[in-house]
Amino acid sequence: MLARICLVASVATASATLELTPENWQAEVTDSGKSAFIKFFAPWCGHCKKMKPDWDALATEFQGSDNVLIADVDCTAGGKPLCDTKGVQGFPTIKSFTPGDDEGEDYKGSRDLAALKKFASELGPGCTVDTIENCTSEQKAKLDGYIAMDATARADKIAALSTRLKAAETAHDELLKSLQAQFKESQDALEKLKEETAPEVKMLKAASPGPKKMKAAKDEV
Repeated sequence: MLARICLVASVATASATLELTPENWQAEVTDSGKSAFIKFFAPWCGHCKKMKPDWDALATEFQGSDNVLIADVDCTAGGKPLCDTKGVQGFPTIKSFTPGDDEGEDYKGSRDLAALKKFASELGPGCTVDTIENCTSEQKAKLDGYIAMDATARADKIAALSTRLKAAETAHDELLKSLQAQFKESQDALEKLKEETAPEVKMLKAASPGPKKMKAAKDEV
């Protein structure tokens, strides 16, 4: 019996999806040379629980792959800093990363095993200065222009775009807070009006005779 339990535990461990944290991200993603397909999740999330079997099956399918990594990031535990830096705002958030790209792209496809497997199978090594053969003609034309820039100019452009994005995110967050405040103010005003008018409405209704008295009054006439 003990041997059976150990065997089951061994199989479960072997098929477990790799969990990423800031401590192993560099080695497992950035420096691996692989494309990565990563699910950012929270254990309490219903949608996360629903897709876990298919995601774990996907991880088992690609376990040991030289080209693609399937992994998890727990946004409520050690992976929280990654969720913050990768802009995760809902669960699950699924992102794909190609070598040289540390920002990632949101996956917007279906979450069943067949769709996930198809997408993961088509993940390539990406288009970079070291893998120009993987670039489309459009990507190559754009990349050539950036290669011609000096390192400082490229860094300045990245910084400018990052600043622009950060400003947009801040404006979005401020708008959301403002809308939430307006909603609360309107909701509070509505509840107050209900409380204030309820007694008067009740007495107005009470002043109207009931069906029996109305019938009696008609009969008298």
